[in-house]
Amino acid sequence: MMVVQDDARERELIRLFKLKRIEGAGRADTDAELVAEDGARIPFELKSSTDDSVTTVRDFGPDHVMKWTQKHWLIGFYEKDGATLKYSVYGSPKMMAPWIKEKEEYIRVDFELAKTVPPLIDLDLLYQLFGKKDAYSLEDARFLHKRQYSAAQYLKQRDLPSGYSPQRMLDILRDRCRYLIERGSTLNNPHIPGSYFKNWERIIERHAERLRELVTEALA
Repeated sequence: MMVVQDDARERELIRLFKLKRIEGAGRADTDAELVAEDGARIPFELKSSTDDSVTTVRDFGPDHVMKWTQKHWLIGFYEKDGATLKYSVYGSPKMMAPWIKEKEEYIRVDFELAKTVPPLIDLDLLYQLFGKKDAYSLEDARFLHKRQYSAAQYLKQRDLPSGYSPQRMLDILRDRCRYLIERGSTLNNPHIPGSYFKNWERIIERHAERLRELVTEALA
């Protein structure tokens, strides 16, 4: 129900502000675009809220930092019924940068660990965990990395007719370690507090026209 409601609110924002909805494969990276008079396409992140604060994503990580750095944001604030739009706010990349930077710093050390710890794992630890073998089976590899590889990826990783060499199994163990650290390092649904939008303009009329004026000012 919440997903349906969120989608309905997003479509309303797109209609009010005359944005172009992104469909298909590009949907995961960009919610909508503003098409400027010169044909330029400006990417937008769309959010809506029935509270003062704004929820973002389930697992915030470095990919979101890269994704959001150049995004423009449009946020609709709704009544508790979830259907009545009260006002909207526009956030340029510069306006959103302090909040994104704060969250990036919060997870930075954990993700640095995800980069630096796996290479420290050696064959001795592999042998300690799985025993010393000349070749490890597909069952061994799947027991280690579970469903984080597809069947095709497990097949591609094989470097022996009978399975995986110790060195290749070590690579998979390092991948597993990296995955576990990164999974535990993501920030679960960080909220943008209502205080962040203090003194931001509330758009309540001339929606499409005012948004384009604000974007033009931001780009200038």
